[in-house]
Amino acid sequence: MPHTHTILPAGSWPTGEAAGTVTLAWDDRHRRRILLESDQGLSFLLDLHRPARLAEGDGLLLDDGRVIRVIAAPEPVLEIRAGSSSLTRLAYHLGNRHLDLEIAGDVLVIRADPVIADMIRHLGGTVAAVTRPFTPEPGAYDEAGHGHHHHDHD
Repeated sequence: MPHTHTILPAGSWPTGEAAGTVTLAWDDRHRRRILLESDQGLSFLLDLHRPARLAEGDGLLLDDGRVIRVIAAPEPVLEIRAGSSSLTRLAYHLGNRHLDLEIAGDVLVIRADPVIADMIRHLGGTVAAVTRPFTPEPGAYDEAGHGHHHHDHD
């Protein structure tokens, strides 16, 4: 079974040369070690030295030289806008609950949660349930950020 220890950052490799794709939800794009199956049916082992955040368009370099392109799977999320509140105030309340949060311009994105949706509406924000890829901000102490230092081997 092929293994990968190396992530090729999006934009750093020719995507037209991909041997296949693997479509992953957020929980499966933040890993160190997991058995994966490409969208074409190839089983392979992601075996990194440290946990990493896989992004849309990253390449997973297999030990046989093939590259599998990462696709971020659409997931049920909530898009939150300021409404009659301020986006900063809403972000504070979401952060206070330690929720994974994506910041996309003037929109905050979280996983679908009806209780949190009600809280946001109560605070004056607007909420739209959508399905799209979810890529939350890394935490302040996240060593698995998307800087791709993790593909360098000791």
